[in-house]
Amino acid sequence: MALGNRPVASLAGAALIALAAGAWWWQRPAPAGADPGPASAVAATGAPGSPAAAPSGGAPGGRSGSPSAAGPGGPGRGGPPAVEVAPVETAPIVEESQAVGTLMARQRVVVRPEVAGRIVAIGFGDGAPVRKGQLLVQLDDALQRAELAQAQAQLTVQQANLRRHEELVAQGFVAQRVLDESRAAVQVAQAQVDLAQARLARMRIVAPFDGVAGIRAVHVGEYVKDGAELVHLEDLSQLVVDFRLPERLQPRVRVGQPLRLQVDARPGQTVPARIVAIDPALDADGRALVVRAALDGGRHGLQPGMFVRVALELGRDDAALLVPEEAIVPQGQQFFVWRLRPAAGEAPPEVERVAVRLGLRRDGQVQVTQGLQAGDTIVIAGQQRLQRDGTPVRVVDPNRPGPGGPAGASGGGKPGAGQPGGGAPARPSA
Repeated sequence: MALGNRPVASLAGAALIALAAGAWWWQRPAPAGADPGPASAVAATGAPGSPAAAPSGGAPGGRSGSPSAAGPGGPGRGGPPAVEVAPVETAPIVEESQAVGTLMARQRVVVRPEVAGRIVAIGFGDGAPVRKGQLLVQLDDALQRAELAQAQAQLTVQQANLRRHEELVAQGFVAQRVLDESRAAVQVAQAQVDLAQARLARMRIVAPFDGVAGIRAVHVGEYVKDGAELVHLEDLSQLVVDFRLPERLQPRVRVGQPLRLQVDARPGQTVPARIVAIDPALDADGRALVVRAALDGGRHGLQPGMFVRVALELGRDDAALLVPEEAIVPQGQQFFVWRLRPAAGEAPPEVERVAVRLGLRRDGQVQVTQGLQAGDTIVIAGQQRLQRDGTPVRVVDPNRPGPGGPAGASGGGKPGAGQPGGGAPARPSA
């Protein structure tokens, strides 16, 4: 029975071997230049009798993404990297320190009485100019006048006694001690007169300087206590502003240094000013330098209390080298840029990495104080594809669309449809 089944097993093994060989023959790649067989025809058309489909690589028999199929603006692994460039510009630049402050009058005071009393007269109008020594408020001084009259009468008596004692001492009728006591009594009486005059003067409140009175807070007949607020007085002949600067700027700030003020209440208006005083001690709270500046040329229509922005000029460079911020490549504590070297003949231009020292920043630009010269051309986009000095590059115009435009500079761009190396298949023919 076993011997009878042996031919059947041999036949089955031979069939399996033939089937495997046929599958290998079916799936093996066709030799270069060989005429595709039926299997190739089916693979090319998709199915027997279907329309022919174009290869996705854009060339007959090609593969999508192959180096030879990459067209302009595509990955182009064999070509130089695309970059955008810009020239190093020369322009004036000003180094400034910014601060804020509040406008104040050069002299300002809140007028207050030194003693309590009833107001009997007011000598100014609301918001009116006043002169130094002008009466502002008169308090009832009847009691003080009476005290002064009493003191003056006592002084008169003591002076008369002194004259009589001088005559008696000269005649030898009284001792010298009596004359000395009389002279002391005169001095005491004179002091009483001075005291009464001082008390009387306190009832009359006058302007300490020329200025403009504010809106009064009291009225005639009102009783006020000592220290009560009567009116504000401002000297508007000159306005000043106090502001603070970092302590590191102390060596660069001096009296007489010019600055500019911008007032939020007057957009677009710039007011010149000048430093008039620097506090000898730093502000302990913020370790700041306290500075006072005065406006040049009058008030300029401004008023005390306005918020101002201070711009203090610390230095100026009329021929500063400026580059776009995106050109700077930071590395650790250093900064670099890629500079374009001119091409020799028809060869593509090359780049070199240059260490630079930076200065001020302004409106998207950075000042370069060392490392570049006016007229140099630097890379502003595509630096991530540059690895070493001498790398050839392809300069593109960021304003021109298509191959060689922005897409090419940003990483090779997208292959265009229907172009060699394009990723989109061609439309099948009918």
